[in-house]
Amino acid sequence: MTFARSLAPLALLLSATMLSGPANSAPAEGPNSAFTGRDLFDLSVATDPQISPDGRSIAYVRQSADIMTDRARSTIWLVDVATGKQQPVVAGAGNHFSPRWSPDGTRLAYFSTAEGSSQLYVRWMANGEAARLTGLPNNPNSLEWSPDGRSIAYDMIVPDEAPKLGTAPAKPEGAQWAAPLEIIDKVNYRADGLGYIKPGYSHIFVISSTGGAPRQLTFGAFNHNGPVSFTPDGRTLLFSGNRNADWERDPVDAELYAVDLGGGAVRALTTRNGPDINPIVSPDGRQIAFLGNDDDGGAFNNFHLYVMGINGGPARKLTGSLDRSIDAAEWSSNNSLIIKYDTEAKGTLARITLDGRVQPLTDMLAGGGLDRPYSGGEFTAARNGNIAFTTGNVHRPADLAVLSGGRTRTLTDLNAQLASKALGEVRELSVASADGLRVPTWLLTPPGYVEGKKVPVILEIHGGPATAYGPYFSTDYQLYAAAGYAVLFANPRGSTSYGQAFTDQIQRAYPGKDHDDLMAAVDAAVASGIADPENLFITGGSGGGVLTAWAIGKTDRFRAAAVQKPVINMVSQALNADGPAYFGPYWFGKMPWEDPMAYWARSPLSLVGNVKTPTLIVVGSDDFRTPPAEAEQYYAALQNRKIPTAYIKVPGVGHGITARPSQSAAKASAIIAWFDKYRKK
Repeated sequence: MTFARSLAPLALLLSATMLSGPANSAPAEGPNSAFTGRDLFDLSVATDPQISPDGRSIAYVRQSADIMTDRARSTIWLVDVATGKQQPVVAGAGNHFSPRWSPDGTRLAYFSTAEGSSQLYVRWMANGEAARLTGLPNNPNSLEWSPDGRSIAYDMIVPDEAPKLGTAPAKPEGAQWAAPLEIIDKVNYRADGLGYIKPGYSHIFVISSTGGAPRQLTFGAFNHNGPVSFTPDGRTLLFSGNRNADWERDPVDAELYAVDLGGGAVRALTTRNGPDINPIVSPDGRQIAFLGNDDDGGAFNNFHLYVMGINGGPARKLTGSLDRSIDAAEWSSNNSLIIKYDTEAKGTLARITLDGRVQPLTDMLAGGGLDRPYSGGEFTAARNGNIAFTTGNVHRPADLAVLSGGRTRTLTDLNAQLASKALGEVRELSVASADGLRVPTWLLTPPGYVEGKKVPVILEIHGGPATAYGPYFSTDYQLYAAAGYAVLFANPRGSTSYGQAFTDQIQRAYPGKDHDDLMAAVDAAVASGIADPENLFITGGSGGGVLTAWAIGKTDRFRAAAVQKPVINMVSQALNADGPAYFGPYWFGKMPWEDPMAYWARSPLSLVGNVKTPTLIVVGSDDFRTPPAEAEQYYAALQNRKIPTAYIKVPGVGHGITARPSQSAAKASAIIAWFDKYRKK
């Protein structure tokens, strides 16, 4: 199927479902209570909450959609903690993001594309005046103030010369010749979301907070990454990176480094085999907290919180008794930190002391995603103990909340319009796999569901595979529900937030028993009396796409399938995806030529001869994580077997598939139309 032909059905399905479908249409004379693809343009999400040092105000990034450009846009808003009153701080043309308070709370630094490319700005909060500090050629990241407020640090890609081989003949003046050869000699030469990587390395910079020329602090053919952290005296800056000679072939390892702002000397603070990242210096400047783990060759290891002296040396693991992966940490005092982790699919905050005692604070965090219900969430803490964080539920995307004096208050209601929408409701199912393992499972029923009625059910499988779903808002799910489908979702073995042993159950065995867990969830949905066993459907993306293709090679119980951004052939995936130094060693322990049959045994393509299920295949045209070649192999195989199939390539997007609201709506509409085609009436 050609690229042009693959787009036409997508547009036709979107227009047909949005304009004439009974579940998504509205009478011209009144409002529509059904959740539709058009509603995606009205959604807003709170992200990156930054509480002021005194705890009285919160700056946050509001993500919304522009229906005229069909793109997401970000603005920065300010909320008064006491009253909940909010106002825009940085809006207007462009995108504005990464707000960071100065140590005294009088200024707000941020990045903005108001004048084209991303640049660093500072706003004086008392008078509302803002100044652009930089004119950078590439996008800066990881903004951090110095303790005295005089400097701001960031990291940025610095271009490097491309490799050369031979010499082309001289081009006559005015001649129109072909573009020069592109020569690649790096292990990692492309990345999802970036495409083919231009030569260059990430380096740390510092600039005066009142403007001037930036000063580069790191050099060499290595990547030096944020987030960064100053020591209290402002003389030293901490960051992470891999400065080993063979760093390209070691995709996991990272050490902590300190760079002296005076002389520029760089010294390593850690040396172990494994990732050490996100350094943060204690308020008294005596200790460094950081996240890390030991690289044992496993596909996923929990990140733990460590503390060591300011000059490095032996580190103590503080979260050894907490069998969860730590996502973020902030010092609360010299003797305790606030940590964020997911547990049982809930975003959780806790206080941890230096002797390892953990005191949970809240499990109400929610992430900023929209299309699927992944767990997550973000937070920051103030000196007075107030904590700002993002929160949400099955009926609301992420809002802004504050934890103060042991009480939680939600400060925003960014999607109040959803109160007038008929949305699906979530219930938890009790599920055990064949070997007795508990499988956390939820079922979202269609709006107005009547108890005792059997309805079509879509099993939707999360990616990763080391991630987790939870009872959170999902545009895909609500669109499926509006079309009359219940949505079944679960965290099979291999998912995160249930402990390292639960995740390790698919180590070197994926896909495998996680498929059995998902089938047990389907059995439970049928046994509940809600799922119509004659109308079962299946879909999932990335790791969920793998399991979808695997499942229809194992069973024909599903009337139709939608395989999204899948891995179909583990050999081609290991060598064709971005990060070619990762997949072979960490997923298999060997490279494809060392054990080709192990790769084949875990490839959904090996089961394609069993498939009888009508299958829709969806992938982003610029996906470098699970490249279109994976989807196209599957499409060709199914076509050769005369299995009803169609292939959708979403233009201009990577692994996320739905970078723009119309694409998200169109993709969901296409899947609904495919399932409707095979739904037993």
